[in-house]
Amino acid sequence: MSTEDTPLIRTAPFKADGLPTLIGSLPLTDHNEALAWIFAHTPEIPLWPQLPGKPGEGMLQQFVEGFPGITEDENRTYFNVQSAGFEEELVAFFEEYLAVSEDPILRATSRFKVSQDRAAGIYCLAAATGSKEGIRAVKGQITGPFTLLTGLTDQNRRLGYYDETIREMAVKGLAMKAAWQVAKLGEAGKPVLLFIDEPALAGLGSSAFISISQEAISADLTEVINAVHEAGGLAGIHVCANTDWGFLLAQPLDILSFDAYGFFDRLIGNKEQVLAFLARGGILAWGIVPTSERNHIIEETPESLIALWEKQAGQLVSAKLDLPALLRQSLITPSCGTGSLTPDLAARVLGLTRDVSAILRKKYLPTE
Repeated sequence: MSTEDTPLIRTAPFKADGLPTLIGSLPLTDHNEALAWIFAHTPEIPLWPQLPGKPGEGMLQQFVEGFPGITEDENRTYFNVQSAGFEEELVAFFEEYLAVSEDPILRATSRFKVSQDRAAGIYCLAAATGSKEGIRAVKGQITGPFTLLTGLTDQNRRLGYYDETIREMAVKGLAMKAAWQVAKLGEAGKPVLLFIDEPALAGLGSSAFISISQEAISADLTEVINAVHEAGGLAGIHVCANTDWGFLLAQPLDILSFDAYGFFDRLIGNKEQVLAFLARGGILAWGIVPTSERNHIIEETPESLIALWEKQAGQLVSAKLDLPALLRQSLITPSCGTGSLTPDLAARVLGLTRDVSAILRKKYLPTE
């Protein structure tokens, strides 16, 4: 059986139904204010806010807490495998990894727990979920292994990916942190969607990473995806640029999150694989609302973006898959996070996301 024929692992009941959700980052510095924005615009699938304007919440720093040899100073975060006590710390890391793998209850108090200093938004969302009505699912996000390991270097400025010790440690650490996050967000009893953020996969196949095999990248991704599934969550991947879409569609993902506004023409080049992904229950998270260009954010309207979605979606419909059916397997999102935007532009992106979803659902899923 090929990967394309393998059914997706569904460990939590969830229907996408064209609902809106966000990608992660917001240009604010107060988590409660950010959460208020989120519930005002995407109340059915709220996510925890990542605020890169706060120390420790950059995507390369947020999930390295507790990793052996990780060194953080004012100008650089890197792995130092030559630091004093590294070998002892590495042994302790893998012993704890094995213990948590055998007894997941230990995750809650292990080094794989993400602290409030690094991601206070997780705790804010978990606390708020139980008191809110109408929530269909909650969303989290974690930096992907390829992006982390090609974004951070060792003490000699060599990419972490090329050190087998660092790579194994980082992949296993991220897998456990993903599982912890699913368990934390799932405390309220709602399905958990966890997106693996992999912007560095835009460089897949380029000369910069020519020596890295797709088999190795797939193995690392699958380890994190499996951890999400085993913890009871649905696993998505987010790439906000062009990449090898055929490669990603062959992974055991539940959700593919992509920049539909800028790169749908590249994705549709893999039409048969997209249809196979949908046929086995996959969900497309359409990043139809632009986030990269100020003039696009200002000039686009709900009506223009709906027309764009209908044009794109029309290339996937058939006698077996009409627009309502496709929308039921779709989420509506911004093309990327809004953390680098001004607050007024970010607010417009959130408003467009909410409105596009609402109008599409009213038009194609009136009884939902």
